[in-house]
Amino acid sequence: MSLFGLQFGKKKLREEERQLQANNRDFNLQFEYANNSIKTSKYNFFTFLPLNLFEQFQRIANAYFLFLLILQLIPQISSLAWFTTVVPLVLVLAVSGVKDAIDDFNRHKSDKHVNNRPVQVLINGMLKDEKWMNVQVGDIIKLENNNFVTADLLLLSSSEPHSLTYIETAELDGETNLKVKQALTVTAELGEDLQKLTEFNGEVKCEAPNNKLDKFTGTLTLRGEKYALDNEKMLLRGCTIRNTEWCFGLVIYAGPDTKLMQNSGKTTFKRTSIDRLMNVLVLVIFAFLALMCLILAIGNGIWEYDKGYYFQVYLPWAEGVNSASYSGFLMFWSYVIILNTVVPISLYVSVEIIRLGNSFYIDWDRKMYYPLNDTPAQARTTTLNEELGQIKYIFSDKTGTLTQNIMCFNKCSINGKSYGDVYDMSGQRIEINENTEKVDFSYNQLADPKFAFYDHSLVEAVKLSDVPTHRFFRLLSLCHTVMPEEKKEGNLVYQAQSPDEGALVTAARNFGFVFRARTPETITVVEMGETKIYKLLAILDFNNVRKRMSVIVRSPEGDLTLYCKGADTILYELLHSSCDTLKEETTEHLNEFAGEGLRTLVVAYKNLDEDYFQEWIRRHHEASTALEGREDKLSELYEEIEKDLMLLGATAIEDKLQDGVPQTIETLAKANIKIWVLTGDKQETAMNIGYSCNLLNDDMEDVFIIEGSTSDDVLNELRNARKKMKPDSFLDSDEINIQFEKSSKKPKIIPDEQANGVYGLVITGHSLAYALEGNLELELVRTACLCKVVICCRVTPLQKAQVVELVKKYKKAVTLAIGDGANDVSMIKTAHIGVGISGQEGMQAVLSSDFSFAQFRYLQRLLLVHGRWSYIRMCKFLKYFFYKNFAFTLVHFWYGFFSGFSAQTVYDEWFITLYNLVYTSLPVLGMSLFDQDVDDRWSMLFPQLYVPGQQNLYFNKTVFVKCMLQGIYSSLILFFIPYGAMYNTMRSDGKAIADYQSFALMAQTCLLIVVSVQIGLDTSYWTVVNQFFIWGSLSVYFAITFTMYSDGMYLIFTASFPFIGTARNTLSQPNVWLAIFLSITLCVLPVVGFRFLKAQLKPTPSDKVLLKIKEAKKRPPPPSPKRRLRRTSTRRSGYAFSHQHGFGALIMSGRNMRPKSPFATTGTFSPNSDKHKHKGL
Repeated sequence: MSLFGLQFGKKKLREEERQLQANNRDFNLQFEYANNSIKTSKYNFFTFLPLNLFEQFQRIANAYFLFLLILQLIPQISSLAWFTTVVPLVLVLAVSGVKDAIDDFNRHKSDKHVNNRPVQVLINGMLKDEKWMNVQVGDIIKLENNNFVTADLLLLSSSEPHSLTYIETAELDGETNLKVKQALTVTAELGEDLQKLTEFNGEVKCEAPNNKLDKFTGTLTLRGEKYALDNEKMLLRGCTIRNTEWCFGLVIYAGPDTKLMQNSGKTTFKRTSIDRLMNVLVLVIFAFLALMCLILAIGNGIWEYDKGYYFQVYLPWAEGVNSASYSGFLMFWSYVIILNTVVPISLYVSVEIIRLGNSFYIDWDRKMYYPLNDTPAQARTTTLNEELGQIKYIFSDKTGTLTQNIMCFNKCSINGKSYGDVYDMSGQRIEINENTEKVDFSYNQLADPKFAFYDHSLVEAVKLSDVPTHRFFRLLSLCHTVMPEEKKEGNLVYQAQSPDEGALVTAARNFGFVFRARTPETITVVEMGETKIYKLLAILDFNNVRKRMSVIVRSPEGDLTLYCKGADTILYELLHSSCDTLKEETTEHLNEFAGEGLRTLVVAYKNLDEDYFQEWIRRHHEASTALEGREDKLSELYEEIEKDLMLLGATAIEDKLQDGVPQTIETLAKANIKIWVLTGDKQETAMNIGYSCNLLNDDMEDVFIIEGSTSDDVLNELRNARKKMKPDSFLDSDEINIQFEKSSKKPKIIPDEQANGVYGLVITGHSLAYALEGNLELELVRTACLCKVVICCRVTPLQKAQVVELVKKYKKAVTLAIGDGANDVSMIKTAHIGVGISGQEGMQAVLSSDFSFAQFRYLQRLLLVHGRWSYIRMCKFLKYFFYKNFAFTLVHFWYGFFSGFSAQTVYDEWFITLYNLVYTSLPVLGMSLFDQDVDDRWSMLFPQLYVPGQQNLYFNKTVFVKCMLQGIYSSLILFFIPYGAMYNTMRSDGKAIADYQSFALMAQTCLLIVVSVQIGLDTSYWTVVNQFFIWGSLSVYFAITFTMYSDGMYLIFTASFPFIGTARNTLSQPNVWLAIFLSITLCVLPVVGFRFLKAQLKPTPSDKVLLKIKEAKKRPPPPSPKRRLRRTSTRRSGYAFSHQHGFGALIMSGRNMRPKSPFATTGTFSPNSDKHKHKGL
């Protein structure tokens, strides 16, 4: 294994450039490239035991217990039997080992499933079925429609015209819209001719494996000619082939070298903040233990020197002990064994059981089950539950996480009239729901059955042949870059580069303007049942500066028209002055649409003069063939012709959010959780979603946009933003400035700062690259953390992880990352908690996550209910556990002063063994699995209850010290009250009772009843199980005690049970029970008094909320009405398209055209089929 690791490391170091030859395995093997097998598991059959034990003994406590076990095997110092340590230790190691084995077995299963997928590989001129794991670099493989891409491939040829291949990248980036890839012309000629493909011996030189999903550079050398390779010719592992019958590809990167696996990030061992705190506390307890043992050892040395030396006739020294100091040395180790119960090993067993139990609650929660695709919530990691109750920052992907990546044509404005809202008989607007009557499109047999619209007046306008309405939908059916597919007559499928385009063309289709087919020169549209063929003369393509696109078409009647759609801010500048009145009316509608978070576009047209157009198209041809300044010349021509446009109206598309996203974000914000959205989408789209899901709103003081193109620009923009939010942060007296001026190697934590209002921050990926550099990262984190919301757009998967790492580095806060695509994997692995959305966009994120579910809205329940309960339960458990063990153990310490420091135990040996394992284990487990201060409904209604977890108030070093002091106080009571009660005491029949056994029994009975009452005080939510565990444990204690101290047990096991008759003799005395009652009262009364006075005089915010809930419970509130969150905004979305620049040129060239559809010139599926005429040009 180490040898393999060494080779792997060497290869990675020396690979600066990849060189490979197609169909030549011998040549490629010399470079020792990784094969296509992937491995995410940690162990194998032989390495599991040593590696797992090595990992487990890295936990301080486990190593400590192993050390104790060794001490107990030395007879000179052992005061307890070896089994008191070995049984719990083996149990802990076994439970953890089994859990790790199950986790790794599941990883093996997942790896095996992926590695054994079949694929067709070209070997010796034939296609053979091979497993994925056997595919090697340089192999040529065949993929078919709906196949997963096996490795990172260079596309050679495909079934589509010009070797185009359509792929879905959902596994990589969560986006379901199709992307197009195209092979080189020289390889496209290979087709599916196996002979030619076998003879293909091209040599590829390219960059070494890396994680950049959108970048690839290389060259292909074939027959002495060199051809440039880029990302447009690559098919990446994790993509799915769509709408392409077959394609052939050459394997460039395989297995761990693929971009998907390079982006998967390093799997880190995640531990909770409570785990880390417990390690510190265990060290503190060890120091405290060593101090107690040292005091007792010194005491023993002094006692033996002063008294014991002269007392040896009665109490001889142990064999080999010849001085008081040596006796003290041995007693030190004896007391280490006796007092070890301050850190009982059962603590770790209980913690694992509690976490496992709380994980099952997540798996079983029906309110987090998504029935539409039968997906329950899943706790994939069982060790992080309580961390869910402490989240301060959430990092979320956008596409597929907040949104469904489904666009719906929702509303429109045509000629000053708004369509899309539904009104009742009295003219009041009504909310659209599943019961609202949909528009009946049955009159149009080419309509898309999935399209839903509710405003019947728009259909009426279309049927009445309203001219502006017809022109509006004609524009939508002509002005786009969508490709139609009609394999079966009437069954139209649109391949859109962006979902927006698909939604607009589908809307036109349903309202009677069906885009049916296209060639490089024509567009066929079925208009109200009549087939018309428009001549396509030019596409004025979209780019990020123009924010619009236009087409110039000639109608069958010979009319020349320019149709344009784009961002309102741009198009309004290009309108004819006669449109001013209509512009005002449309602006009102746009504001209304934007107020509902819809993505808006303005549409306009212009009738062109024939002579002017002929002259313009000549200049256009010259510009498009110019060698220099081509883009600028074309841009000028576009500007020239796109003037004096006539406004038609506006469209409003809903980028459908997942159900409940705005409400979830609002609730999480009330819980003081900050949400950062990290998305690969462009700024406009990301901000639009920010507004529609209530992350950004117009009530904010300001939304800062950081888009500097140099390091200095970014620094200035960040500083200006911080100056506005918190001017004081630039003063020399600012505590953070003072802290960072001091040079220190210790990592610096930035305390929380408060801004002077509510702000948002939007930063682009280009600017973020500068901001993440060493000298700017502090400025970025300070400015960003002052804002309520941060949106990072156009970010790479690596940048997502870097942003999370930055917050982890500088803020003492727990982070959670949530996403659904392979581009979110590194972020999910980097955050303290990773959540995967198991939706339609693949499973890569889920496989790397700690928790998974189907909908973003379940996140509030995961955090506010399960997370909060788990955190509170774990904190209560630890407080109680440390208290009961300090109370139990320190009685030995006080007893040492009365027993000559002889390491004599106070309690019966069996009581010591059973105390943590039997008598006190179930009550505390019952509380830790079932306790809840308020139920799930109130937890969701009052998100403020979540805040104490973020501030770590329920268990920290201060709380631990309080538990320790309470334990010390209780141990004093539990020793001195029984001691005083027993001292020189007589039984009612005159016999003496002041013996060691009676004292031991009385002390242990007091202790057990006190800790049982304490857990009763700590329990907020009583169930039958809690009652049964508490009363049952006390009953079991008395049953075992009376059995062990009986005559029969003594006669059978004389050496093991020396406390014969003690129970019946001691516990029958009234004065013993009075002393027990006094002990309980003195131990419990201060706790009750302190809690009462604290709640009355200095209540915490949680106490106040709990009081509100108590009052509300007396008068149950009416069910909260389901409301749709709306916002009012003057901001409108810009051009919402996400298709690539230059796609229009691809259409005009005809390279992506199939042979003409046989159905394209017919209109048989229309009510007016008898009127169909084929109108030529």
